[in-house]
Amino acid sequence: MKAKLAAMAIATLAAVNLAYADGSVEVVMASEVEWEQLNPARGDRSPQAGTLWGNRKGKVPTGFLAMFVDGFSSPPHIHNVTYRAVVISGSIHNDDPDAAKMWMPAGSFWTQPKGEVHITAAKGESNIALVEIDKAPYLVRSFKEAYDSGERPINVDVANIVWVDPPGMPASPNGPRFAYLWGNLQDGQSNGTFVKLPAGFRGKIHSHGSTFRAVVIKGRPQYLGDEAKTLEPGSYFGSRGETVHWLSSEQGGESTIYVRTNGKYEVVPAK
Repeated sequence: MKAKLAAMAIATLAAVNLAYADGSVEVVMASEVEWEQLNPARGDRSPQAGTLWGNRKGKVPTGFLAMFVDGFSSPPHIHNVTYRAVVISGSIHNDDPDAAKMWMPAGSFWTQPKGEVHITAAKGESNIALVEIDKAPYLVRSFKEAYDSGERPINVDVANIVWVDPPGMPASPNGPRFAYLWGNLQDGQSNGTFVKLPAGFRGKIHSHGSTFRAVVIKGRPQYLGDEAKTLEPGSYFGSRGETVHWLSSEQGGESTIYVRTNGKYEVVPAK
């Protein structure tokens, strides 16, 4: 048994090292994120933003962390692009300016259509959300420029997330779980899902898409490369092309990871 585990570990490190060598994998620790003002026009009142992938000022798909101080509330405004978001810490409200506050805790998911007037508010010692867009730039504009894009917003509290067994795997009470958020994982188009890794998990995520983006929402899983890296919430790992990512989830608790990709992927526990 020990020899088998040792062989598996060697194979794992070799595969990950190869991925790093050809530049197909990147890992960004939460502590390495560089923060700047999300909306410089607001000066010191601006939320902070830290890019994980892409360039929110360019013309490419982008994912970034947004950080809000306790008590933050934006004025009514619109965006030029639709975005999706996941609460990582604290409580966030995002809705019409006149709507009653509905505070979304960590693990909640929402979408904000382009052109629709809304406000964003936050409460808590640490308020951080993942924000992703299909095409930058991400701009804040006056509510006077509002228009109806035909899209409708979605707010899903963490308590309403529906978890299912991974496709193609037998049901297991202690196995990985999926939650489908947007898109279609089966048709090769862009899609977003949550993956829940149980406490003590050790295994791989095998990505078949041309792009794979993953952000830790809950827990402290380890990314197993030439040296194990503990991924705090807000940490990111991604890849290009067919790639295997080896992970373990700490014994003390489960981990939740948000995955955006344009193809299929499997979560496979090590045997």
